[in-house]
Amino acid sequence: MQLGAILPQTEIGADPAGVRDFAQAAESLGYQHLLVFDHVLGADASKHANWDRPYRHTDMFHEPFVLFGYLAGLTEKIELTTGILILGQRQTVLVAKQAAEVDVLTGGRLRLGIGIGWNHVEYEALGENFQTRGRRTREQIELMRALWTQDVVNFKGRYHQVTNAGINPLPVQRPIPIWFGGGSERVVRRIGQIGDGWFPQFQPDSAGQERIAHMRQIAKDAGRDPMSIGIEGRTNIAEGNPDTWAKAAAAWDEAGATHFSINTMRAGLKGPDQHIDAIRRFKEAVSD
Repeated sequence: MQLGAILPQTEIGADPAGVRDFAQAAESLGYQHLLVFDHVLGADASKHANWDRPYRHTDMFHEPFVLFGYLAGLTEKIELTTGILILGQRQTVLVAKQAAEVDVLTGGRLRLGIGIGWNHVEYEALGENFQTRGRRTREQIELMRALWTQDVVNFKGRYHQVTNAGINPLPVQRPIPIWFGGGSERVVRRIGQIGDGWFPQFQPDSAGQERIAHMRQIAKDAGRDPMSIGIEGRTNIAEGNPDTWAKAAAAWDEAGATHFSINTMRAGLKGPDQHIDAIRRFKEAVSD
């Protein structure tokens, strides 16, 4: 499995040096990808009735494409991954342009994980329709892949129209890999039919393995090679010790995961140095 470190978005702080140090440490430790979460806005929970979501305005999030542009010149090998970018709240063509630029600046090191998100406050503020976010996904992906592989695109869909135009430069990867977050039946069908990979939000137990097998059957029915679709498991540093981390890695490996990431947030760690030490300890545990 390819081993990844999750950028501790909510705890890394706003000092560029801390972000740089974590990314460079992950690369030097042999991590193969750096995964980042995405939120443009956080809601003030005191002003929204019955707010029960995990993030709010007090939680810090670095913007993925700007962050990756910064890290492009500070890293050499590590893949930069969104897990996930909330595609539905963004203009599709602009995402295609930004992703292509990151791919160019990193020499083909971008993996684009996408999802529809849950934060209606963000959708409202960004001027996108929260109610249609799911059904727009397939068309968004079709358009982005066209823009990444064709000099000139002529596209007319239900939600998008591009009239004989294209982005320049095109990405190194043509197309950039698109992975999905989420786990509803509709999402699983999209993954099997058109996705390059999946960030599943379940454990690699028998039930989880059944869900992976279900996705792979959908891929097979669509005429695709099911084993070409990546699977990224993850675990939390706060949920155990070196023994349990190693067991989690082994379980995901047995379930057929191609990637595996460690999250160091919500473990009581303070500052970049403690998060770096945590990914060092994790790497030692799962590499033995």
